[in-house]
Amino acid sequence: MIRACSVSELPEGEALRLEGPVPVSVFHAEGGYYALDDTCTHQDASLADGWIEDCFVECPLHAARFDLRTGVPACLPAKHAVRTYPVVVDDGVIYVDTEARQEVA
Repeated sequence: MIRACSVSELPEGEALRLEGPVPVSVFHAEGGYYALDDTCTHQDASLADGWIEDCFVECPLHAARFDLRTGVPACLPAKHAVRTYPVVVDDGVIYVDTEARQEVA
């Protein structure tokens, strides 16, 4: 697991990009924390720079929306899901388990 940030550093409705071989975004939405591959499957854009509404993130380039719980796109132009990752909150710190990523269908 990798440390993302403390709970106090990620307010509701915000996202954080974690750099790495495969960048991952951590979102705080609908009272929970979610982690997805950061790059939109339609075109190279950071989902952490997108808009969060309910439990979805909208890509900042072409408005593709992804479900934060499943990574599945809710509308075009994205046709492919992004991988999701388990998130653990322990003692006020948010961790992402990048080893246990969920493969997309």
